[in-house]
Amino acid sequence: MPDLYIHNSYTRKKEKFEPLTPGHVGLYVCGPTVSGESHLGHARPYITFDLVTRYLKHIGYKVRYVRNITDAGHFEEEGREAVDKVDVKAKLEKLEPMELVQKYTNLFHKGMYLFNCEDPTIEPTATGHIIEQINMIEDIIAKGYAYEVNGSVYFDVKKYAQHYPYGKLSGRVLEDLLETTRDLDGQDEKRNKVDFALWKKAPPEHIMRWKSPWGEGFPGWHIECSAMSSKYLGETFDIHGGGMDLLFPHHESEIAQSTIAHGHPPVRYWMHNNMITINGKKMGKSYNNVIKLSELFSGNHPMLEQAYHPMVIRFYILQTHYRSTLDFSNEALQASEKALRRLWEAYEVLQKLNVGTNSTPSDAALDGQVRKWCAECEEFMCDDLNTAKVIANLFELAPVINGIKGGQIKADAISASTYQLLKDTFKTWLEDVLGMKPLAVQQSNKLDQALQVLIDIRKEARARKDFATSDQVRNKLAEAGILLKDEKDGSVSYTIE
Repeated sequence: MPDLYIHNSYTRKKEKFEPLTPGHVGLYVCGPTVSGESHLGHARPYITFDLVTRYLKHIGYKVRYVRNITDAGHFEEEGREAVDKVDVKAKLEKLEPMELVQKYTNLFHKGMYLFNCEDPTIEPTATGHIIEQINMIEDIIAKGYAYEVNGSVYFDVKKYAQHYPYGKLSGRVLEDLLETTRDLDGQDEKRNKVDFALWKKAPPEHIMRWKSPWGEGFPGWHIECSAMSSKYLGETFDIHGGGMDLLFPHHESEIAQSTIAHGHPPVRYWMHNNMITINGKKMGKSYNNVIKLSELFSGNHPMLEQAYHPMVIRFYILQTHYRSTLDFSNEALQASEKALRRLWEAYEVLQKLNVGTNSTPSDAALDGQVRKWCAECEEFMCDDLNTAKVIANLFELAPVINGIKGGQIKADAISASTYQLLKDTFKTWLEDVLGMKPLAVQQSNKLDQALQVLIDIRKEARARKDFATSDQVRNKLAEAGILLKDEKDGSVSYTIE
């Protein structure tokens, strides 16, 4: 295996990657909170860590990739009034919480499928691991680093910071946090403003609730990842990934509670992708600037000039190094579409070229340069997964391919072995590691439009009580692996199996 160097967010430096178990990698990535539809900002971490997984497999590792689903417990620290995002959204949409969770989990999976992201090895849910979370909380209380107040349990950050380097991952200073943390309802039940909830007492109107030693309630956001990562990857594992927006408080809290529970830090290498911004602001619901994935694919958003193919979005994300900020614009996406089309067309030309079987190139300098560009791709990926430089080298190779096709470069200018290397390079990097697929047909948009026609036909049939036609459309689509679901608001959602 080549030497791989990755930037460790915890130490803030590039380090040689050495897994805990030779030949095996344990990777945990914080998954979506399924209280709403995923947006462009969410796409970056999952495409980034799909790339990480693909590359680790490419160089010979067996990877256990765990990506959770947050279907309970995600809330900001709002003291006594802290409420679960899934619980709130379920009431707004007048759905059972698990009905809401299934709806948005299906949409998330559809988006990942269209982005050509490989499935994680394990995809645990927070609600499926309540017992593990309660057990970990009990252990932390027993060790003196958490306390119960009125049915809620809080982690004692100030006590932890007396013995461990709290804030090292995020760069936060506890004294500053104590001074700047705003007063919120119910903060008086905490010992310190910065203490975070491991378990919250459920108010009477709260739908999602579980029995615990401290009464009926629901888990905090941070504890789920500590409980699930340790269950499936062990008390110490290789890589923990996520977006930079999770550095604090989520990942800092994970480190603290896991360190107490296990007696040592949980992760060897922390990896964080940077944000996607719009006009310099992070894309997020709080800024009211999100573009949902379905809107990107359909073009149905005021900020979009057109619909964008999922592969264009994937390529747009991977053209920039994962630790660099990526600013959204229609111009950038349109440029990515042209660039990807150009590379894929060169790849298709390459597959059809016949350059003979010459063992000696007629242009030794060009032959050497082509081999150098090909070899550098591995070097760039080993240097903190620099996809931007890999793609730049593929663009250097594309004119050589087109030149041979057009006759500007002689067919025997490069040797047969170099031609095979060139072919292998495009297959490995463009298709296997970068995970790109052809753009020859805009199948996503066209199929969605065709499917919508069938959904409208079925809707009209139901309206005139022609249930035979309605059922026929539904059944035929089900046979094709497309499952329709009638929502309470009259809309129809679908999943592709």
